[in-house]
Amino acid sequence: MEERFMKAALSQAKLAAKKGEVPVGAVIVRDGEIIARAYNTRETDKNALCHAEIKAIRKACKKLGGWRLTRCELYVTLEPCPMCAGAIVNSRIVSVYYGASDKKAGAFGTLFDMNTMGLNHKPEIIGGVMEKECAGLLLDFFSELRKRKKAEKIAQKAES
Repeated sequence: MEERFMKAALSQAKLAAKKGEVPVGAVIVRDGEIIARAYNTRETDKNALCHAEIKAIRKACKKLGGWRLTRCELYVTLEPCPMCAGAIVNSRIVSVYYGASDKKAGAFGTLFDMNTMGLNHKPEIIGGVMEKECAGLLLDFFSELRKRKKAEKIAQKAES
């Protein structure tokens, strides 16, 4: 079951990559059914809040008609950052399944653990779901981005 929903999150991440966004995708599941899908659009929307998790939470709340996502699970390709972890706690999501750990911003165990903060809700955290696929998508994206930037610098030097 975990793989099925993480594959759906990966599909969202691939949509983000096609648009030049960092490839992070998320889905929210309730009673075995996907109720919200989203991917990063920070560059497209020029908005720091447009992380996949935040967008998926917003859609799920709208669909369910309330802010409490108490019977919901989140599947996301990258470990949530502090902002997203806060939204997850506040929305009362029951479980979070993530693919790749985030050494720079992971807020559920890698950089720090939001669940150790004494907050009023602690979601169950399951990391490493389809980790190779999730991490590979991110590695490929940033490798291509570096190549593109290097080519642009070389082209700029040639024009000067």
